[in-house]
Amino acid sequence: MSDIVSKDNLFRPAMSKAESKAEVTNRTAWDMLNTEAARREAKTARLRAARLASEAAVAAPAREKRRSTKTSTTKRGRSSM
Repeated sequence: MSDIVSKDNLFRPAMSKAESKAEVTNRTAWDMLNTEAARREAKTARLRAARLASEAAVAAPAREKRRSTKTSTTKRGRSSM
């Protein structure tokens, strides 16, 4: 620590009144955008899960019917002898 500590290198320079207001506005706007994006992603995930569950519920009975209506094949090779 050979650097000499003074008020010029210890603290950040103070922002002007306009810069500080702009910083507050910028931070608030980014917070609003991030909150909105998080809400949108949560809604998308919730709707995707609901859609997949609905599709699975519709597809499940169709699979069961397909399995139950399977018929056995006849022996075609032996009937021609």
